[in-house]
Amino acid sequence: MKKFSIGLFLIWGVVQVSAQKDSIYIHAKLSQDRKTLEINQDIVYHNHSDKALNSIKLLNWIAAYNKRGTSLVYRKLEDRNNSLHFAKQEQLGKVLELNIKTKENQPVVLPNTSEENLFLNLNEALPTGKSIKFQLQYKLQLPDKKFTGYGTSEQDIALKYFFIVPDHFDPENISGRDYHDIEESVNFNTYWSVDFDTPTNSFIQSNLEQIQPNSFKGYLDSDPEFIISKNNFPTIKVNTDDIKTEIKFGYNISKQDIQNLEFYLPLQLRFIKDKIGFVPEQLFISEKFRAKEDFFGNNDIKFWKFRFKLFSDAENTDLDYFGIISKKILDESIITDKQENHWFKNGLKSYLEIQYLKKFYGDAKLLGNLPETSLLGIKPLKLFHASRVKLLDRYGLAYQYIMSQNLDQKIDEPFSVLSNFNDMAISSFETGSLFSYSADKMGEEKFNNLLKNYIAENTDKQAYPEDFLDQLAKEEPSTSYLKGFLKQKNRVNFKLKNFRVNNDLLDIKISKNTDEAIPVKLETQTRSGDRTSYWIETKENEKLKTVSLPSQDIYKITLNNDYIFPEANYRDNFLYTKGLFSNAKKIKFKLIKDIPNPEFNEIYLNPRIRFTNTYDKFLIGVNFKNQSLFDQKFLYSLTPSFSTGTGKMTGSGSVSYSFLPAESVIQRLTFGVSGSYFHYDYDLAYQKNSLYSNINFRKNPRSTVSRGLGISYTYFERDLNAKMIANRDYDKYNLWTVGYGYTDNQMIHEKSFSLSTQGMEDYNKITAEGFYRWEFAPRQKLSLRLFAGYFVRNETRNNTFNYGISRVSDYSFSYNLLGQSASSGILSQQFILADGGFKSFIPGTVNQWITSFNVDSSVWKIFHVYADAGVYKNKNNPTQFIWDSGLKVRLIPDFLEIYLPVQSSLGFEPGFKDYGKRIRYTLVLNLSTIINAARRGWY
Repeated sequence: MKKFSIGLFLIWGVVQVSAQKDSIYIHAKLSQDRKTLEINQDIVYHNHSDKALNSIKLLNWIAAYNKRGTSLVYRKLEDRNNSLHFAKQEQLGKVLELNIKTKENQPVVLPNTSEENLFLNLNEALPTGKSIKFQLQYKLQLPDKKFTGYGTSEQDIALKYFFIVPDHFDPENISGRDYHDIEESVNFNTYWSVDFDTPTNSFIQSNLEQIQPNSFKGYLDSDPEFIISKNNFPTIKVNTDDIKTEIKFGYNISKQDIQNLEFYLPLQLRFIKDKIGFVPEQLFISEKFRAKEDFFGNNDIKFWKFRFKLFSDAENTDLDYFGIISKKILDESIITDKQENHWFKNGLKSYLEIQYLKKFYGDAKLLGNLPETSLLGIKPLKLFHASRVKLLDRYGLAYQYIMSQNLDQKIDEPFSVLSNFNDMAISSFETGSLFSYSADKMGEEKFNNLLKNYIAENTDKQAYPEDFLDQLAKEEPSTSYLKGFLKQKNRVNFKLKNFRVNNDLLDIKISKNTDEAIPVKLETQTRSGDRTSYWIETKENEKLKTVSLPSQDIYKITLNNDYIFPEANYRDNFLYTKGLFSNAKKIKFKLIKDIPNPEFNEIYLNPRIRFTNTYDKFLIGVNFKNQSLFDQKFLYSLTPSFSTGTGKMTGSGSVSYSFLPAESVIQRLTFGVSGSYFHYDYDLAYQKNSLYSNINFRKNPRSTVSRGLGISYTYFERDLNAKMIANRDYDKYNLWTVGYGYTDNQMIHEKSFSLSTQGMEDYNKITAEGFYRWEFAPRQKLSLRLFAGYFVRNETRNNTFNYGISRVSDYSFSYNLLGQSASSGILSQQFILADGGFKSFIPGTVNQWITSFNVDSSVWKIFHVYADAGVYKNKNNPTQFIWDSGLKVRLIPDFLEIYLPVQSSLGFEPGFKDYGKRIRYTLVLNLSTIINAARRGWY
């Protein structure tokens, strides 16, 4: 108690000299089991708004860990992490006890402590500029550290965002702010005094200055964080002429890394100070901060027992920690609301990285030293354009990758709705590229001086980055476009249209697709490699500009080389002035998918060997296409192949074009044609030719919801055997199909719905399907499916187009069956979840209507039980009720599964002599399906 009283005396001394700065005193006692904190806390809060306050909001963010349904839980589920959703009670975080009194020792009526925002009603309004003191006593149950990186674990305790504090970004105390685990600062420009009472043999590291072993005091413009551990983590001190900084780490570092850091940190701090004018005397790097802010893409590649290094250990340390240190310094020197202005500090971090890479890694490649790896004396990666891409190009390439899918977002999109990939590609990389582009245009020294002044002017107060853009535009008018550029998804494109030789000059025509006055960097190159750069100013509403330059043996002309500006299309930024491809693009043939080289029209020739079905067996062929690792609007693919099963030529081809409107309810509108020729039975071939159009509707890239609408016309022609001819089977038919699909791939509640209609001259039918899958426990799921099909008109000659009960009639050749026409044997036992979806071999098809219900539930590990029930009716026959049940073994979930029928309308099936022939299986050999499942949570 004596220690507590001394602490109160000290803090009141500080408060007297801190004027309008808030003060928080905390005494925290950690329990022996390291799971609870008992806290005595004083808050001196000033009214920073321009009106009197009748209530004060305190953030109780530990409540985000308290129950299902919080914003934190939902965000983790979006990231494909269900650990918090399924957490046990003892793993959750919460306030166990809370008492709040005013300075006059008057108790405050408490709101629900399970809420993240505590609004405290005041007995008297708090005038502008006046302060109020709250005395808090509460007990925290710390959450498990595995959820967010903050909380308790066997190794250490990480404390951040757990103490109850005011929200300085809401001076009027009216708006709720929930915890999303996005490292946003909420309590800035505050004096802190924190004392800990911990079990013996505990060490504490913090971003606050340590006064005594367990005592920390000082002003912070960011939120305090503490690491309590049984280990004493390292500290590195940098002491040069004008930089004296102590870097404290909240994790263990190898001796080799410490040696590397002792060499690189002084260089990095000097570089950063030269750019922004500020380096703090103390930096604290937590393990979570390191993982979030280290350099992306330099990690070693591990495959089986092999390990391939892209960069040396020293280079990795340099690259990783430059980004970490840069972002930490920016966080300590600039106060912004991360939700609204995340792009400013993220962009400045990337700007600093770009400048650092230009100086020290200008010739480094994106793949580092990996292309030098030899295999049997050959360096195979040298064949790829990716091996020649510069490390600096990663900033433009990341934007190109996500933009080509129309999944990019506005730079100033609220941070909580940015996808994880766009956090990097848009908020950081795109913004950093724009800052670097502006600095290149106006001169780096002028840009850096402007940045230094802006940071100095906004020390210890909230900064509004649009003010920086205003100052930038005033200093360099050609950057005036930036302010509007942030507020929309951009598809700016500069194009080299052509050139003309005019005596000793080249008249170069440049077009742009925007009315904004955006400068463009033009570069000329001679055959000997000499380069000359020119900045070309453009005016508002000027779509076409002609530039005259001395020819001087110019061989190549380039716009915005090395992805320095976030353009929509770099493929029209190159022209050659001499040779066969003068005023045109060169053509290049490549063997394997690669990062696209915008300088060429690339055609990929991919040898292919794949098993398709038991009739064609292995197909050996070559695929000609223009699709690289990045999506393109215009795509073509042609795959002639030799069928080893029939000894004949088969193949497929397609051409499509997609419209990708940046700001529309439509994300992608695709028109295409396709054709294929394969076999569906022994010596029986089919042709399939389609015209189609698909609409993918706009989605929030963080959302798991997708919606689409499709329409197609398909013409089929197939060979018939004698029996099929006798049965008057269809050799030619055409189908019209219109369908709508909705999917929501949530981690806990996955659901989908589809509705379609299909018709031809002999029938019209309507089909609907709904699916729901609930993960009721970790890796334990219950699946429900409802199917309904109805023939509006059915005048067909046979059962070709009927609904299936236990087998699908694949008349559209779209299910990739191994044995399309198999009626017995292992191939006939393949199961496709379509139509009725029954696993037991219930005979017959449906030519009028059917409704079925399929249930599947986890039992233990890979073992599930299933049950199906349905009602159907055929023409001139009574309604039939059918059902089945059994056991499912999920060897590879959703890709390889075995169905063992038990009881059904047919009886007790294990008692049948041919039970082995009644076992079903699913086998999916679609690589794209696996890739789409793997990338969920990123975008």
